[in-house]
Amino acid sequence: MQRALWKGAISFGLVHIPVELFSAVKEHDLDLTMLDRRDFSPIGFRRYNKHTGKEVKWDDIVKGYEYKDNEYVVLSDEDLKRANVEATQTIDILAFVDAADVPLTYYDHPYYLTPGRGGDKVYALLRETLRRAGKVGIAQVVIRTKQHLAALVCMDQMIVLNTLRYDDEIRDTGELDVPAKSLKTSGISDKEVQMALSLVEGMTEKWEPQQYHDTYREDVLTLVKKKVKARQTKTITEPQPEREQPSSAKVIDLMALLKQSLGGKPGAKSAAKTETRTSAKPVTLHAVPAGAGKTGKSSATAKTAAKKTAKPARAKAPAKRAPAAQRARA
Repeated sequence: MQRALWKGAISFGLVHIPVELFSAVKEHDLDLTMLDRRDFSPIGFRRYNKHTGKEVKWDDIVKGYEYKDNEYVVLSDEDLKRANVEATQTIDILAFVDAADVPLTYYDHPYYLTPGRGGDKVYALLRETLRRAGKVGIAQVVIRTKQHLAALVCMDQMIVLNTLRYDDEIRDTGELDVPAKSLKTSGISDKEVQMALSLVEGMTEKWEPQQYHDTYREDVLTLVKKKVKARQTKTITEPQPEREQPSSAKVIDLMALLKQSLGGKPGAKSAAKTETRTSAKPVTLHAVPAGAGKTGKSSATAKTAAKKTAKPARAKAPAKRAPAAQRARA
């Protein structure tokens, strides 16, 4: 059985709920070892004393806070706990807010909360209260040596504690260059919006997370097996030249891409609805020349438009003037 990362209690008002904290996620990162490319030996990292150069064992390592240059206050785990016993043992709910009011950028890491001994009834009471109120509890909790802001969320039969980032940890978006909010300023027409909505409607389905998986990790492991089978375990694959990026000067034919996604029937919701789930594929919007990748009438129309854009009509040359003698006779 999974071991609890933290034991304490949820506290709000006079309510006290004993709980245990468990990580809600497990990572599946690629376990890659750093090697010396000269002989492919693993590279080790050692803990050493910077004055003597000698290696230090884990049992001889303590934590210290540098209060001035090269001067430290040694802090043991017990010191960190005694600094504020209540904070290290309590999930203190400060307020209840609407879940929609907390932006996604604030959410960090989810944990499962389970009731401790004798806490089943009050745990169930809080869970049902959160569910019916449609609120999340905003709390503070100390995990290890850091105090986190957290949101207590009701999820099915479980209360989930999701650590939140503090406001000063969220970067300001003012410096980022994004399209204007106004569709007119961005050059988006109502027809394009309706076609995009039809595409979204055709690709809408029930949330089934088990159908999604890390295909990149699987592809890397397939490549590993392929290299092992071919006895290429010590072969270093050199990088290929980077692909030429699409020129920003090329036109994004958004309407053509949407028509292609909807089966060439702009605005036809019925076509999107009848499309099967398996055949519906998301379309990546690339900068492409007008008319590229299209068929039929829409392709011909786009090509004609591209020609007109690429070759502007020449200005009509002024009529030549008649010689002076002819003008005189006239």
